[in-house]
Amino acid sequence: MFTAAGAQDRSLPYGLAVNLLSQTGQVYVNGYPAVTPIENAVSQRENFQFTEISTRKPFFGWMLPSGRKNTLQTAYRLLVASGRDFLLKDSADLWDSGKVEESCSVNIPYNGEPLEPGKVYFWKVKTWDHHGEESGFSELSAFKTSEILTDYATDRYPIRKQDEYPVKIDRMDEMRYFADFGKASFGRIRMNLYSDNGMDSVTIHLGEAEKNGGVNRSPGGSVRYSLYKIGLEKGWKTYVVTVRPDTRNTGPQAVRMPEYIGEVIPFRYCEIENYRHPVQEKDLIRETAFYPFNDLDSYFHSADTLLNRVWDISKYSIKATSFAGVYIDGDRERIPYEADALINQLSHYCVAGDYSMARYTHEYLIGRPTWPTEWIMQSVLMAWEDYMYTGNKLSLTYFYEDLKAKTLTALSDEKGFISTRTGKMTPEVLQSVHFNGQLRDIVDWPHTGILGLEKEEGGETDGFVFTDINTVVNAFHYRALTLMAQIAGVLGKTEDKMFYDERAVTLRQSFNKHLFDKKRGVYIDGIGTDHASLHANMFPLAFGLVPQNRIDGVLKFIRSRGMACSVYGAQFLLDGLYDGGDAGYGLQLLTSTGERSWYNMIRAGSTITMEAWDNKYKPNQDWNHAWGTAPANLIPRKLMGIEPLEPGFRKIRIKPQPGPLESAEIKHPTIRGDVSVSFTNNPGHSFRLEVNIPANTTADLYLPFYSGKQILHVNGQPVKHKREGNFSVIEDIGSGIWNVFVKLNE
Repeated sequence: MFTAAGAQDRSLPYGLAVNLLSQTGQVYVNGYPAVTPIENAVSQRENFQFTEISTRKPFFGWMLPSGRKNTLQTAYRLLVASGRDFLLKDSADLWDSGKVEESCSVNIPYNGEPLEPGKVYFWKVKTWDHHGEESGFSELSAFKTSEILTDYATDRYPIRKQDEYPVKIDRMDEMRYFADFGKASFGRIRMNLYSDNGMDSVTIHLGEAEKNGGVNRSPGGSVRYSLYKIGLEKGWKTYVVTVRPDTRNTGPQAVRMPEYIGEVIPFRYCEIENYRHPVQEKDLIRETAFYPFNDLDSYFHSADTLLNRVWDISKYSIKATSFAGVYIDGDRERIPYEADALINQLSHYCVAGDYSMARYTHEYLIGRPTWPTEWIMQSVLMAWEDYMYTGNKLSLTYFYEDLKAKTLTALSDEKGFISTRTGKMTPEVLQSVHFNGQLRDIVDWPHTGILGLEKEEGGETDGFVFTDINTVVNAFHYRALTLMAQIAGVLGKTEDKMFYDERAVTLRQSFNKHLFDKKRGVYIDGIGTDHASLHANMFPLAFGLVPQNRIDGVLKFIRSRGMACSVYGAQFLLDGLYDGGDAGYGLQLLTSTGERSWYNMIRAGSTITMEAWDNKYKPNQDWNHAWGTAPANLIPRKLMGIEPLEPGFRKIRIKPQPGPLESAEIKHPTIRGDVSVSFTNNPGHSFRLEVNIPANTTADLYLPFYSGKQILHVNGQPVKHKREGNFSVIEDIGSGIWNVFVKLNE
């Protein structure tokens, strides 16, 4: 399993990154990768695109080479120069850090001569480790500064294009062809067509859905279909079908496509009508747009073929919906929303080695928030995940005051509860969170009676009763308070940390006193109602509000409700289930074939996750919504159990919770290198775990606890471990490949 990854055997530092970007020297022309070196491209007359570094003092990072176990960096030497020639001689005219005694291999700030705008620079690095090994210098890496430099900004790659061809072309009759590209993507089509006389006119149908062997002309909802006519010139010609702008998704709130990419539309199928000549595979080219994405960054396979298909659609959806360079809510609106962005962020981290798009979207939404109360607070959640996955606190520092406001503490009462309905939502509060309008509680989406929902379809809130003191809103508030306290601690804001810690303690006490029904053992929807919904219980469980002695009762109630939430709500439902220790039910939901399941999206014919479980639950839904990609992060984070324990994956928790799943393997990218995990599971009897941990990190490994007489070996030798609930924990395992086995001594 692990030999394919290869990265751990490299002898030089690799994965060099500037401002979280690892492909800064790549040049693009109209979105396509170009072979022109960046230092030449800046002076040539072409429509080139560059990744531009816009900060005066960028930060650097790399991955540490290691052919030995337990490798930790002890020092580095970093060179930055204005030309390649300096570095080829192991010298630098801008910054030679010298040998710096430092264990950190990420987020190293530039400390050389001032960088100039619009210039190309080169750098490389070498490292020392605690085995006494000195690496050679890395390969050279290049970056270009932007025309205006600033103290803080989040840089991004250009949008990329890739040509794709049909996987199948069927001749429907003498004058019609039907092409299937295998999966939907955002792009446009380029065609090589022939005419004998220049008098022919062909009709092109593009769409996401198929019907009766052709493109579905009326797929319903926001599932895309479009028609174009082409007047052919005589002979062989290449035609680009430029996409007509949609008035809704190109409006003032929407994220617009850059001119070098052009307008795009999601489609899988192409039907050509009124064309008599043979059509070959290479005659139809889909120009697909996406944010740079390496399909090989991650991998997952298990003994459950349905789970594998759910992973595949979820992972692919992250790539396919990245076309705008910002996390958007789907093609219907192309507007960023915090709820979509949080799920997108976590999933993107788990399937691709990129952190820039998540950070950019998070910061975009700080100044352009949306209307739901809970989603305002999700900015704090996104800020914390950004820090934990990158280890970089610059964004926390820059937006600290904004994040404080987005806890919505200004709306709290003496018990710690917040409400948007008790007169505290003043213009000053709204201004502090940059929102122009009125905040409203959402719980889940959609609600009953809107968006064409029939009366028998009650929306996605499980009958939630909205009151002034809303359980879901205050669960989010608790999570925001606990994370804001940690953010304050990271930044050395001692008084603020005490304030948010105290607020969290007060709210937790009030929450469990006033919102928990002791007789039924469940949380109610709010003060003033006795209705208990799935949401009023899954959010407290996901956010750590449920005391240990109440978890079993809350889990029992949650299981009784099924998947009575949206695809968005499912993220928090599954988080809560795994954190509450019910991996069996978590796997059951991930692999369900019911109407409310990820498999139902596949069964409906979509190849990108949908906005809702089915059209009946959201009649205007689209077929390209990344907020449906929760399995892309739930499988790595919860089922396989890979999460950062310390910022920037300095320490990793590997805590598989397979339930009845017999075997699985995964490769998970991190800012310090790939983590690989595989297991073989004989529930209740034995569990074998193999991990490959990147250099300059350590990990805590969790395996099942069977009994005090169990046998637990690492690489064939007994090892010290401790019990933590139902787990056997081995602490502080270093880098390298480790085989761990535990079995019941029967």
